[in-house]
Amino acid sequence: MTSQQHTIKKSVSLSGPALHTGQQCKMTWKPAPANHGIKFSRVDLDGAPIVEPRVGNVEDVTRWTTIVSGNVKIHTVEHVLSALNAFGIDNLLIELDASEPPIGDGSAKPYVAMLRDAGIQSQDTAREVYTPQHAVEIRLRDSHLAIVPSDKLEISCTIAFGKPGLDCQFFHVVVDAETFEREIAPARTFAFYEEIQPLMDKGLIKGGSLENAVIIRDKQVLSKEPLRFKDEFVRHKILDIVGDVMLLGRPLRGHIFAVRPSHAANCEFAKALAKQYEKDKGRPVTTPPLAATLSAGEVSLQADRLMNVIPHRYPFMMVDRILKIENEDTRIVGVKNVTINEPFFQGHFPGHPVMPGVLQVEAIAQVAGILMLRRTANEGKVAYFASADSVKFRKPVFPGDQLVIEVDLLRARASVCKAKGVIKVNGEIVSEAEVMFSVMDK
Repeated sequence: MTSQQHTIKKSVSLSGPALHTGQQCKMTWKPAPANHGIKFSRVDLDGAPIVEPRVGNVEDVTRWTTIVSGNVKIHTVEHVLSALNAFGIDNLLIELDASEPPIGDGSAKPYVAMLRDAGIQSQDTAREVYTPQHAVEIRLRDSHLAIVPSDKLEISCTIAFGKPGLDCQFFHVVVDAETFEREIAPARTFAFYEEIQPLMDKGLIKGGSLENAVIIRDKQVLSKEPLRFKDEFVRHKILDIVGDVMLLGRPLRGHIFAVRPSHAANCEFAKALAKQYEKDKGRPVTTPPLAATLSAGEVSLQADRLMNVIPHRYPFMMVDRILKIENEDTRIVGVKNVTINEPFFQGHFPGHPVMPGVLQVEAIAQVAGILMLRRTANEGKVAYFASADSVKFRKPVFPGDQLVIEVDLLRARASVCKAKGVIKVNGEIVSEAEVMFSVMDK
């Protein structure tokens, strides 16, 4: 994606019922000039009042993200914002003749189709992209979100609801238009059967049906069509995150780690990012110091040496020690001691602490990155986690476990590396993944 701002080439519309209010709504997107931003307009009200999707305008995040300006409200903005964020739309006027956009099929596919129909227009004004210079995290009940610096927007998300088929789902994605359209946009909103009556009692889901939502009842999945992905639920949670972080008011770059996210937690996370943005304004962008390179004689590393090799810091340093580097620098073994003091145990889960699978994958990636940075050609560079495949979680990890992280290099071409990692506890495999990352200049 270029560094220029973008809008759409022509106006497009979509009509249909809204999920929660049940109202029929016509939504029209219109091109907007540079620096206009994303704005919603209630054309059914006198003066067509404007509501901007900003953290300061958020009112209700019970089961939707609602924004307000005075007495004017717009409900369930997250799916629309998600598509706009993924496609890099900076400036757009969204006209609604009701208080909630049409829900379509409960995913972001209808909004992606609108963008494809409208076309995207580059504008002669630079984007202001925000990359937090430090880790930012929030905890809200059993939700935990955090972000560390990255040159792209990527999300690693884990959900676990203790339900059949939902005991644990994990997905990692680098968010761009094509990947979003293929891997995230089709994922539909979902709810548990036992939640339906309480939601109806609150006046919600008046427009809900099996045509625009997936219902989970015991071991059954109820919907108009089969699941679009075996892990459709975690993908929809990522869809919501991509939309809710648009409340920051500017494009975001960073690697977001999310455990059991919710709209309430996503919006608290956006507020924390907004506060950090105000602190970071005017500061020079810095990168944690790296060692010049790993010497050929170094086959083990203690914690203090590790902090000179990789940029990670608390609470996202997922390796305590490198035991050995062998097989002509194609194999590395690291250790992570899991203690009850780990910050993620506060929310994952109270009374039953289990290490999130996403952090186990992160541990594999960090150990693999150390192996790549050992090469002299990568002197003074940074290894960025790009993707994870063939991820499997075989056994839970508890406080007191020692993770032995074994990583073998599968392929290394210039600045791109692919490796296979296995994590063992007491000699038994608890998780494994193939990871890919790239090495870039600081």
